[in-house]
Amino acid sequence: MSAPSGHSEATATGDASADPTAAAVADDVHDSKEVVLRRYFLQEWELVSAILRRIVAAGGVAEPADVHRIRSIMDKYQEEGQLLEPYLEEIISPLMSLIRSKIMELGAGTDELLEIIKPLCIIIYTLVTVCGYKSVIKFFPHQVSDLELAVALLEKCHTMSSATTLRQESTGEMETKCVVLLWLYILILIPFDISSVDTSIASADHMGGSEVIPLVTRILDICKDYLSNSGPMRRMSGLLLARLLTRPDMSKAFSSFMEWAHKILLSVTDDFVDQFRSIGIVEALASIFKIGNRRVLHDAVSGIWNDCSVVMKTNIAIRSPLLRKYLVKLAQRVALISLPPRTPSWRYQSVSSSLGANLSSSTSGSSSGSTQQVDIDQTDTCSLEEDMDVPETVEEIIDLLLTGLRDSDTIVRWSAAKGVGRITARLTPALSEEVLSSILQLFSPGEGDGSWHGGCLALAELARRGLLLPSSFPDVIPVIVKALHYDVRRGPHSIGSHVRDAAAYVCWAFGRAYTNFDMKAVLEQLAPHLLTVACYDREARFIVNCRRAASAAFQENVGRQGTYLHGIDIVNTTDYFALASRSNSYLTVAVSVAKYEGYLYPFGEELLSNKISHWEKSLRELAAQALALLVQYDMDYFAGHALEKLVPCTLSSDLCTRHGATLAAGEITLKLHQLGFAFTTDMQRALSGIVPAIEKARLYRGKGGEIMRSAVSQFIACISMAAISLNEKTKRSLMETLNENLRHPNSQIQCAAVEALKHFIPTYLVSAGEKIGNDVASKYVALLDDPNVAARRGGALALGILPYEFLLIKWMPVMSKLCSSCTIEDKADDPDAEARVNSVRGLVSVCETLTSNVEQASNIGEPICAFIKVTVMQALFGALDDYAVDNRGDVGSWVREAAMDALRRCTFILCRRDGVAVRTPPVAEDKSEPSEMDTNATTTTHKLFDSTIAQDLVAGIAKQAVEKIDKIREIAVRILHRILYNQEQFIPFIPYRELLEEIIPNNADLEWAVPAVSYPRLVKILQATCYSKPVLSGLVISTGGLQESLRKVSTSALVGYLQDSNINTIDEGKSRECLLSHDILWVLQRYQKCDRVITPTLKTIETLLSKKVFLNKEGHGDFYCELVNLLGSELKGSKDFAKLCAGLSILGYISSQLDITGTMAFSQLLTFLGHRYPKIRKAAADQVYLVLLQNDNLISAENMDKAQDVLAETCWEGDVEEARRKRSELNEMAGFGVANPQKSENWQETRRTPDVQNSTDENTSYSSLVEFSGY
Repeated sequence: MSAPSGHSEATATGDASADPTAAAVADDVHDSKEVVLRRYFLQEWELVSAILRRIVAAGGVAEPADVHRIRSIMDKYQEEGQLLEPYLEEIISPLMSLIRSKIMELGAGTDELLEIIKPLCIIIYTLVTVCGYKSVIKFFPHQVSDLELAVALLEKCHTMSSATTLRQESTGEMETKCVVLLWLYILILIPFDISSVDTSIASADHMGGSEVIPLVTRILDICKDYLSNSGPMRRMSGLLLARLLTRPDMSKAFSSFMEWAHKILLSVTDDFVDQFRSIGIVEALASIFKIGNRRVLHDAVSGIWNDCSVVMKTNIAIRSPLLRKYLVKLAQRVALISLPPRTPSWRYQSVSSSLGANLSSSTSGSSSGSTQQVDIDQTDTCSLEEDMDVPETVEEIIDLLLTGLRDSDTIVRWSAAKGVGRITARLTPALSEEVLSSILQLFSPGEGDGSWHGGCLALAELARRGLLLPSSFPDVIPVIVKALHYDVRRGPHSIGSHVRDAAAYVCWAFGRAYTNFDMKAVLEQLAPHLLTVACYDREARFIVNCRRAASAAFQENVGRQGTYLHGIDIVNTTDYFALASRSNSYLTVAVSVAKYEGYLYPFGEELLSNKISHWEKSLRELAAQALALLVQYDMDYFAGHALEKLVPCTLSSDLCTRHGATLAAGEITLKLHQLGFAFTTDMQRALSGIVPAIEKARLYRGKGGEIMRSAVSQFIACISMAAISLNEKTKRSLMETLNENLRHPNSQIQCAAVEALKHFIPTYLVSAGEKIGNDVASKYVALLDDPNVAARRGGALALGILPYEFLLIKWMPVMSKLCSSCTIEDKADDPDAEARVNSVRGLVSVCETLTSNVEQASNIGEPICAFIKVTVMQALFGALDDYAVDNRGDVGSWVREAAMDALRRCTFILCRRDGVAVRTPPVAEDKSEPSEMDTNATTTTHKLFDSTIAQDLVAGIAKQAVEKIDKIREIAVRILHRILYNQEQFIPFIPYRELLEEIIPNNADLEWAVPAVSYPRLVKILQATCYSKPVLSGLVISTGGLQESLRKVSTSALVGYLQDSNINTIDEGKSRECLLSHDILWVLQRYQKCDRVITPTLKTIETLLSKKVFLNKEGHGDFYCELVNLLGSELKGSKDFAKLCAGLSILGYISSQLDITGTMAFSQLLTFLGHRYPKIRKAAADQVYLVLLQNDNLISAENMDKAQDVLAETCWEGDVEEARRKRSELNEMAGFGVANPQKSENWQETRRTPDVQNSTDENTSYSSLVEFSGY
């Protein structure tokens, strides 16, 4: 590409050196459009240009990857196709020239030609999809001699069929057809009679005959066939037919095509081929009537309209929105042909559409121009009241368009709205008023949302074209206001967003079409409603069209109508991005707009009348918060009018109304209190009686009772914070309400009740004395033993929010009971995980409440902190081992998550009590290796937090940091980070602190939830002997788990740690493998018979052995021996198929060793040849066979072949007795003797059912294995 202009070059070398951005912006302002587009287009242009040069030089595409590369580059500009336009000529011209030259060289009918041009057409068609066909065809060659070549090529392409419908796998058949059709679209415009170009015409007699020219016939036949295609060829052929048949010399072809179209349209069936053919014919006819000569088309109007009427009533049209759209489009163009072309002088014409002119006129006075416009309207309207003969066909078409405005599909309504605007422009003022009246009838209450949407689109089209006169505003504006708030509930959702969006579009069109003089009063009426929609529309998440549309309409009116009070400030506030979030719109943007005059009360009324009683629960809650934020601008209005309106609504029979009113009354009351408003006695009496009245009306019962309970709890919290005066009876009633909600099984209701108690008790009960405090604390402690699970959950949370005065009375029983509730109860039924989570959270909250209110020198503070150290910390460490599982999954992870956070907070409590107020840097930073403990010099000072707690704390959290749940891993690492780097409270006595700080740096950018990030770092904690055993017990859950991706990453990290020579071993006397083997044995011993840990541990050992870890190394004899012994006890009687298979594989690896442990493992491996499960017998046989191939010392040479034959020929999945006989033979060959089959094989049955006779049918036990293993 050529460089930008000299001016741009000078700027780039001169001023741009100081401020490149400013220079670029200045260039954009002064340079031409082409230069600007070239500057910002396509960083890949050099690559595209090189590929194009290579294609042209080679005479075709040599590398198919070049086509895909160009297509992927162009696809990125799908939304900004104009950036490609300056480059189209340099891309299209050489490619089309290459296609033309190849046609002339090879002939249009050869297969070789198609293979060359198909990749080229893929590139060209990609540009058509990005930039549009009108921009691309300008650069197609259009010599007269190319016409026959293109027709011949089209005939050849017509015989091709696409191998696939997937665009990325296309080989160019469809693209070639489309490009050739577009090429003909240009070539058919030659300014000569086509008969003079057709070389097939042999004599002049044929030219004068009644037949269609052969060349034209060939084109028509192919295009007719493509009209039934479902792809883009249908549209391309329709465009080609429109250009061809509207030529002056094509009257015969036109008549022939019209007859054919009439015949086909009247004979359509429900076949899908007829459906596509009907769409193609109607689309082609619409294109013909768009560009054809009126005199030629006028004779066909009647027949075409009759065909449209017939097709519109068919089942195909009812099912196909696309067909209805093209029928509406064709009908409106038929009407335009029937009406004389005219530009109505009565049309409204804006004085100026320039923003600068509007601003200047608003200061100098623009009333004269506007008055002149009004006078013109009046005089023209009077002078144009002549009679106009409107054909009956046009009236029928207008009826069709008005019906189309009610259509169920948007594309049909939109096309009908455009048709109404176009036809109205050809009518007299009286007839246009009738059209407007018919449109306004679409907004009647009985009409559906489609009618409202179509009516708005039609009004917008009339306004854009100046066909909606200001005299009609009194009838139109109220309808638009209603449409801006259109929202109708349908079952569990509502409809109306498209209507509100279209209403905003009408307001936008008003701003562009009318002068400031005519729009001033209208804008003052519309502005509050537009901003109400912009701030308070209900759309959420990714659908924010209405809020942004209303904001854009307001912005357009402010810009077009000149000065508007606070208009620019409001536009800046309600910008595109600020309205993306519904909560931000309600709680921030609306509050900023409401401070301007004229918007507070419309906003308040919208919330009070519509949003507070909205069907969506989350919107009612948000509206209550938004309403409270408006109180600051007029406290008297909200304390009087708003509360007077809300209080009676709290007893409404409609659930949505009473729920929203209860929430809003509480929020307004709290906000008034925060602003210093003094409540009168009557107001306090009314507020205090809301909850008793709700209970008296029994509004907790039936549908919506749970919603009301939550709202009542929030209301009590608000009036408690507002310190509303309550009598003793009301206090007891509200306390009973909260206690009842506390026992509710719904967690949201419980949390709302706890939040209310947090404020209610300090406000109304603390001053009542110790007796009340003792009763309340005792009651909540008793709830922890309640058989009702929900009561236990609520009681634990309630204890956590009790004030210091209440807790101090019974702190020991409260904390003891919470500690016992943190662990899994030893009960027959499944324990409740949520109760344990709440107990952990309540326990740490109690600890913080007690310690934060106790002075450092207080006598009561010492026993509380000592209790935290001895009892609370141990209970929390026990909660870290909660791995309870139910049908929801690992519910114990909720307890572990809460326990980790509680341990951190209790650690800070103990360290703060010890007097360490500010973190000081570690003393041993210059040590080459981390020491076992950082410091012991201050042990006498730190009485509460010691090295033992520090070690258990880090070990327990580090274990969670390497387990399988991403969320738990991330939380654990974040907590370790806060413990290591807390700036307010230094945590002492952490073993290997330097190592931990190296593994977990003070960097917030690491994504610890990503296994590939966390495991390579965290596995290094295995270097620290005091952490290695707990960490390994958590790591094996990942390395031996079921999740494939996690298992690969964690195993790779573990093996990499063992093989990394750059990691220095802390214990110089032992290797990393040796330390790991000791830790593995500890895990197997510590978690005996715990399949949750043992099974993944065995899988981990199997994986390590497969990667040659622990194999062929000296010093592992004791490890093998102990491992074989532990395997014997673990596999004995196990029904876990995965566990058994992993154990057999480990025994196979150990049996391959040339020492005594190999013989021990082989002996144990042989016993599984007689296992009661056939698949286990088969797996054991496979392992034995592999062992014999690797270790020939286990069986003598003379018996080796026989043993292998026995293993290979025996059906181990067959009869169990036969398998046991063969096992006995192998035992004899190995010299192990014969095992007692009755004793060794049936011990599980005798152990479980000693009084039941052993069954000889092994299918029962095997079916249990299959069911257990998930096969």
